[in-house]
Amino acid sequence: MQRLTFNDGQSPKQQPEVLESPTSPIDSASRQRAQGEALLPDGDAAVSAQEYRVYKRRWFGLVQLILLNIVVSWDWLTFAAVSSTSADYFGVTEGVINWLSTAFLFAFVAVSPAVIWTLNKGGPKPAILLASIFVLIGNWIRYAGARASGGHFGVVMFGQILIGFAQPFVLSAPTTNPFGAALGQLIGPFWATKASEVPNMVLYTGILSTVASLPAFFIPRAPPSPPSASSAHPKAPLKESLQALKRNSSYYLIFIPFSVYVGFFNAASSLLNQIFEPYGFSETDAGIAGALLIVVGLVTSAIVSPIIDRTKQYLLAIKLLVPLIAAMYLALIWAPQTRTVAAPYAICSILGASSFALLPVALEYLVEITFPISPEITSTTCWVGGQLLGAIFIIVMDALKGTWADEPEGSMKPALVFQAVIAAVAVPLPLFLGFRATKAKGKGRLDMDRNRGNDVASAR
Repeated sequence: MQRLTFNDGQSPKQQPEVLESPTSPIDSASRQRAQGEALLPDGDAAVSAQEYRVYKRRWFGLVQLILLNIVVSWDWLTFAAVSSTSADYFGVTEGVINWLSTAFLFAFVAVSPAVIWTLNKGGPKPAILLASIFVLIGNWIRYAGARASGGHFGVVMFGQILIGFAQPFVLSAPTTNPFGAALGQLIGPFWATKASEVPNMVLYTGILSTVASLPAFFIPRAPPSPPSASSAHPKAPLKESLQALKRNSSYYLIFIPFSVYVGFFNAASSLLNQIFEPYGFSETDAGIAGALLIVVGLVTSAIVSPIIDRTKQYLLAIKLLVPLIAAMYLALIWAPQTRTVAAPYAICSILGASSFALLPVALEYLVEITFPISPEITSTTCWVGGQLLGAIFIIVMDALKGTWADEPEGSMKPALVFQAVIAAVAVPLPLFLGFRATKAKGKGRLDMDRNRGNDVASAR
């Protein structure tokens, strides 16, 4: 949904003056939008004479971005789908293996300030290059640690952290493509059927990551004109953008549930094998459940997102999908106890479909209600919240493992109850969106593009 603009780094030579009117009589909601619009000069005047065109070279950058998203998300869950086999190989517990996912998420948070600065100042191209470098180095460090005699877990962890540094550089640019996580969940158990095959699994993943990363060094220069009116706007100063964002109440009504649901999706994806294993499910069964979680979600998103984008019913979609997601986390509490694959597969499919349908809609709506703040700022801050909570949730859920009486050893039922309760608590927040107290007034990004399109049509 978001447009990939490789000329974003070509910011104007002079920063626009910030206009403030603290004594203005406008209400709170209007002031939020006014504060954002004050960051930039008159949008219509600034871009009225601009030509808009989508050049073919942009598709090269988009394809490279998708490839990096695939391999980074695959790298993230390399060991999650075979947690018990990996634990046997490295001579550690499954809880220690979980730290490979947890450290990856913490690495995302740590490097995010640099990501915001890079995307705001340089645009997607330098971000993609940095991500490719981290992916290349991290993957081969992981392989060196895995191939060493007996496996050196610390070296593997270091490589995993480097790959974690790569993710926000490509995840925060457009809406993400987590297809690689599904591949990792599905293929990993076939590549590592026993402990001795773990190094080969890491090797195969490293080769694929290398092939996907190398084209990044050949991304062409920026096209001479932007693809749309909103992308032609000069970027708002970073400091003023962050200050305006803090005063936007609608932003928090998206940020909090987004962080919670992304966090639980990350935690559930990382712990899926450990959720089902105590009830007699194999790593392959859990891997298929993880693949369904993501593949069904991607297919649903591919169908639903264009429809919502065309109708602009972002708010209605958010209010319908959020309760459905919370309901699926509630149903997941009892899915492992059925000891058949039907319930886990069905719940994971619905959870994936609703989560992935919500993801691009929430990010797109966030861009609209915070315009003209740069999308990379709102996107990155929301992803930071989701990754941070994901890491925390993994730690908490791992600590709750095996604490429920009359359940199999290592049961994660207490963790699933914790997950369902927090997911339910977050439901009311987005339901307040659109009410008068939180509804921003003024010209948004969609209005600008629509008006510019009407102007062009009238001129013809």
